[in-house]
Amino acid sequence: MPDVYGVVLDAELGKAFDVWSSYLDARTGEDEQVRSRLRSMLESAREQAAEGEHAAAQRWLADMYDEAREFALPWAPTLPRPCEADRQTRDYVKDTLSRTLPLELRDRLDTIALFLSVTGRRLQQATGVDAATRQDIFYLMGRATLALDLAHPAAAQRELDRLTALARRCGVERA
Repeated sequence: MPDVYGVVLDAELGKAFDVWSSYLDARTGEDEQVRSRLRSMLESAREQAAEGEHAAAQRWLADMYDEAREFALPWAPTLPRPCEADRQTRDYVKDTLSRTLPLELRDRLDTIALFLSVTGRRLQQATGVDAATRQDIFYLMGRATLALDLAHPAAAQRELDRLTALARRCGVERA
């Protein structure tokens, strides 16, 4: 089985590389010296990633965002919010994992994801659920989603089971 965390890191970097490459290939009329420096920084980040130095590549990318902000480049990419960055990375990961994970594992993860979605939606739409229980719902769904993202079916199933037990206590699911 592939190193899923490594796939996630590669996808995160790949997404950022694509965004920056597209920006640098566009004709925006911005300061060419700054854009040239950003191109050089992007190449350094790519070299680090190719050598498996994910942390160093991420530092280069962070410096690129800082540099673009410092020089007030209006068309430069902005650092996405954490939720948006994770969503974009997940899209990249799905493309990669669909080619590398065994079919049986993908099916198991998809089944858990489906049950998680349905159970979570039922709980969120339930009436009479207090704030603490809603917080538990989001917590359990987040943990299960993380386990799914890392292709860890046992952990995802454990969190789904906890969510299903909570749904039973709330009268949303039958025993």
